[in-house]
Amino acid sequence: QVQLVESGGGLVQAGGSLRLSCAASGLTLSRYAMGWFRQAPGKEREFVAAISGSGSTLYADSVQDRFTISRDNAKNTVYLHVNSLKPEDTAVYYCAASDFRTAQAMGRIANVKYWGQGTQVTVSS
Repeated sequence: QVQLVESGGGLVQAGGSLRLSCAASGLTLSRYAMGWFRQAPGKEREFVAAISGSGSTLYADSVQDRFTISRDNAKNTVYLHVNSLKPEDTAVYYCAASDFRTAQAMGRIANVKYWGQGTQVTVSS
């Protein structure tokens, strides 16, 4: 059974930083592209960042240069470093896995095969 378990969310002031983690079990991480999506209240879930099995990355324009996605295949864990946080970054952040393997494919919700349960990030102004 595949599980993606996020952690690291919390309440932070604007300009602050967090490190989100996604621990995967039941799958071999190197065979999947991994990504992060987020969903704010009343809004649709949106793409944030993706990383391919080979390490290529893709970011949404709104987080480019502020967020960094990385992976540790040996630990079966994916990370999202979120810096220079803004109130509009407030959302539930979801980890996702796609067997399409490329970062571009990971950026499409329709290509997500597995979801985590989400971790809340709240940024105060």
